[in-house]
Amino acid sequence: MEFKIDASNKNLKEVNSEIKKAIKNGARKIVVENASHIHGLAAGLKRGYIIINGDSGDYTAALNDGASIIINGNAGKFLADNMTKGTIIVNGNAENGAALYCYGGLVVIRGNAGNFLGALNKGATIIVAGNAGDNVGTYMVGGEIIIVGNVGENVGNWFIRGNIYVGGKWQSLGHNCKEIPLKSEDVRKLEEYFNKYNINADPRKFKKLVPISKRPFYK
Repeated sequence: MEFKIDASNKNLKEVNSEIKKAIKNGARKIVVENASHIHGLAAGLKRGYIIINGDSGDYTAALNDGASIIINGNAGKFLADNMTKGTIIVNGNAENGAALYCYGGLVVIRGNAGNFLGALNKGATIIVAGNAGDNVGTYMVGGEIIIVGNVGENVGNWFIRGNIYVGGKWQSLGHNCKEIPLKSEDVRKLEEYFNKYNINADPRKFKKLVPISKRPFYK
């Protein structure tokens, strides 16, 4: 059963209430349209399959705890903020602060991502098929960030744990971040992601970034 929501003349509370009611009533797919003006759309969901046709506002899918959400457009700031579980796929670009403070789950951005992508990532897998801005993975303490294109300044700044993979070039590495050689298991892992999400990239050409020290704040 498919349930459609036209958000044109509705506010955040109205649209999110309709989404939760549709999930409760057993809708297998919920399609939301004309929601670019709504910030906090589809936040805090534990289940459900949501398709957002068109651009979405800020904080889309924040606190996601198990839903699968597809955005057929561009995402605003702070996409998937504090996500714990679930899958979010953006068939466009994402603005600054995508996938901040995530404890788990998967975020795939098929276009470009802005600054501070995956900052304080604690366990999510974040894939960007295009380029990313500055300060990717700042204070990252777990999980993985995969950038197919180029990255800006201060990649992995004050990095503590986890892995960052870059297919293109970076402008500069941040404090406590270094490059190490790819291993065969890294190549296999990247290849699996690229095949699963239909991303055209050669995993053998990626660079792997890891923390220099797991205790960068102590001398």
